[in-house]
Amino acid sequence: MTTVAIAVAAIALLLFLVMKLKLPAFIALLLVAVATAIATGMQLDEIIPTVIDGMGGTLGNVALLVGLGAMLGSVIEKTGGAEALAERFIQKLGRERVGPALLLASAIVAIPIFFDVGFIVLLPIMFSFAKAAGHRSPVFVGVPIAGLMVYIHNTVPPHPGVTGSSTLLGADIGLVTILGILISAPLGVLAYYTGKRITSRREFPIEAVVRERFDQTVERDDDEARGGASSRGGAGGGSSSGPGAAGGGPSSTDGMMGGTAVAVATGQRTKPGPGAVATMILLPIVLIAIGTVGGLRLDEDTDAARVVSLIGQPAFALLVALTLAVYVLGSRHGWGRQELGDMMNASLGPAAIVVFVTGAGGVFATVLTESGIGETVSDLLVDSGVPILLMAFLLATVFKVAQGSGTVATLASAGLLQSAIAQGDYSSMQIALIVLAVGCGSVALSHINDSGFWIASRFLGLSVADGLRTWTVLTTVLGWAGMIIITALWLLVS
Repeated sequence: MTTVAIAVAAIALLLFLVMKLKLPAFIALLLVAVATAIATGMQLDEIIPTVIDGMGGTLGNVALLVGLGAMLGSVIEKTGGAEALAERFIQKLGRERVGPALLLASAIVAIPIFFDVGFIVLLPIMFSFAKAAGHRSPVFVGVPIAGLMVYIHNTVPPHPGVTGSSTLLGADIGLVTILGILISAPLGVLAYYTGKRITSRREFPIEAVVRERFDQTVERDDDEARGGASSRGGAGGGSSSGPGAAGGGPSSTDGMMGGTAVAVATGQRTKPGPGAVATMILLPIVLIAIGTVGGLRLDEDTDAARVVSLIGQPAFALLVALTLAVYVLGSRHGWGRQELGDMMNASLGPAAIVVFVTGAGGVFATVLTESGIGETVSDLLVDSGVPILLMAFLLATVFKVAQGSGTVATLASAGLLQSAIAQGDYSSMQIALIVLAVGCGSVALSHINDSGFWIASRFLGLSVADGLRTWTVLTTVLGWAGMIIITALWLLVS
């Protein structure tokens, strides 16, 4: 009972430091880890070495994936790739299918790009095509997109929360990636129809500043239709470094190499083709899939198995995709080497925050294991009779509701589950499903203490009440629906 009391106190202290004292999650997790180690009687001279081991053991994999993923996302975003991809989907599916077209484009963009960045990048396109579709508010187009993007952010590597929990629980990240993407497909359909239903029930007044920006899209599009603007500005409000900014060169969306000749001949920047963008996003997924499937089919001691194993390593796959993206999306479209280098370096700033938080979550998990708390909690979970899959989902949901951060929710939950999974006889598929159950729990019931809530509601011009009626409802539906699919898969493989 003493051990359980320490565990409960540690969680309560973590929530207090984050919610009430507003300490950064990195500091809060470290303080709680050290306090927990002292409270459980760990030798004082062993505490800091344990902290270092926990940090290093977690960051070895997470830092690589999050850093490379952030760089790849930055190249796709800054070169105008996300905008080009969205425009091509709308062109192919037609303006009467603006919602599904943008939803499909946003799902692909959300794989390498953090939710907040990706959503803001796509916002001007949402405004423009919501107007074209005759909607009086961007809410009708934006809410389903926001819900699906945040779901992918929490369940598909290389995003930090799911990558960190995969590392802590010893999951095959390649398998988690493939399963996460496959589950996202039906949830995209659900997001579209659920979003359509909850936004069609009432009129959503939007704030004046957003209304003004929304109305300006008509004037801008009319100017472009009359030839008043040679190309659309950079995504997200854009800057002079956005696509088409260098002299207003022609913007090509006609395929992988569209616009290259102009870029080389004149030194002006052109927008990459949507085929090139999609290829750069899907390439690491394909390589990971080759490694995962090949590992199951080939004999471990063969040269072919070793080659496939290298190809399928997520870090290797992302490194290949990033190297190609720098050339295919950047250099071939007028971006200089220095500009591309600065672009990628700048992306590591925001990524560093989540990397350190993930490392601190690993410290907390290591202390729970070394102090014996993890084993005690594991025994309690087994004795309670609650299935491990459901427990993973509920723990993440509780942490999410309490403190708001999906990353902290996944890491704290994984720390409590680590010993139970290590002691259990679970297959690789089952562990991957447990990781995804944690991810689904970190999506459900998002509300006003979640930064995602404010990004979606403020940029779409929603009041707090309307944000709760739309964003919170949709994230809860997606979280629980994802859990139902995961449970069905669990029953099939068990």
